[in-house]
Amino acid sequence: QVQLVESGGGLVQAGGSLRLSCAASGRTFSSNAMGWFRQAPGKEREFVATSTWNYGNRYNGYLADSVKGRFTIVRDNARNAVDLQMNNLRPEDTAVYYCAARAANGLGKRVDEYDYWGQGTQVTVAS
Repeated sequence: QVQLVESGGGLVQAGGSLRLSCAASGRTFSSNAMGWFRQAPGKEREFVATSTWNYGNRYNGYLADSVKGRFTIVRDNARNAVDLQMNNLRPEDTAVYYCAARAANGLGKRVDEYDYWGQGTQVTVAS
């Protein structure tokens, strides 16, 4: 059974940083896309970042425009994990953040393109 478990969420002041981590078990995702989405209260789940396999040990990262220059997505195959480094956080970044993985590789920015999901971790940015 595949499981994705997120950690690292919490409360931070605006301008601060957090690092989210997502560890996968049940299968290896080293040649698959893994990413992050978020959902704020009353809003739909939205794409934040994804990392696609580019052969060997290389990955391409893609970020939503709203987080470019502030967030970085990092793969760690030794842990079968994907991390999201979030810097210069803003109150509008407040949301539940979900880790997701695809059974396939390739760029995906829609919720329905991902096959496996974590339970989510709360990130709250205070102004």
